[in-house]
Amino acid sequence: MQTTLCFDFGNTRLKCAVFENADFKELLLLNNDDLAAIRQLIEQYKPNASILSSVINHDPEIEHILKSSTKFHKLDYQSKLPFTTPVGKPETIGADRLALVAAAVHLFPGSHNLVIGLGSCITFNFVNKFHEFLGGSISPGLEMRLKAMNQFTAKLPLVKPDWNFPLVGYDTKTNLLSGVIMGMSKEIDGIIDEYATRYSNFNALLTGGDMGFFAPHLKKKIFADPHLIYKGLYAISRTNY
Repeated sequence: MQTTLCFDFGNTRLKCAVFENADFKELLLLNNDDLAAIRQLIEQYKPNASILSSVINHDPEIEHILKSSTKFHKLDYQSKLPFTTPVGKPETIGADRLALVAAAVHLFPGSHNLVIGLGSCITFNFVNKFHEFLGGSISPGLEMRLKAMNQFTAKLPLVKPDWNFPLVGYDTKTNLLSGVIMGMSKEIDGIIDEYATRYSNFNALLTGGDMGFFAPHLKKKIFADPHLIYKGLYAISRTNY
């Protein structure tokens, strides 16, 4: 049995997914990029391989630790990928977006796929049936919008996300939740509609830590998988050792 650790260092959270062979087993939340925590994971799981997707300025010693203990790969635009990136400046594409697209190609090869990641930002990532990652769009995510309304106004509070709210808010909290979450849901539905006018048949995939707040409010048929990015990381890891 081969154990693989798939690290995803995002702007909001640092996570590690554990795979046994190709099977996703568990997801671990890291408090920070503390070196002792990384060493503890290696000691506990004794991984054969590891891969890191990072969009932050993490401690570079982490890479040395993983490289010395496992078959390690750091994901970037120079990695061997199951798709091409015929876009300007591919070196600017976030590693998280590359992993999401890799998962879509792995799950639905030979199809048009629109992958929607709900994290610090919403990313829309389109890969066509020829496995060309054409790009997409980025807009502010859930927490970013809630924090912005709090920070850039004098009296609006910072509210916690909640999927259960009325369309017509009855107090400040429910007004904010309806405005942000319902507004983002309509944004997602609307962008899917725009893609549908250009591509007659494609899969819409939804993932990310904030997925649960939006799934009940979306009208479009969407393949939802909270672990999509990790499955993409694992698929990439298998072709880069």
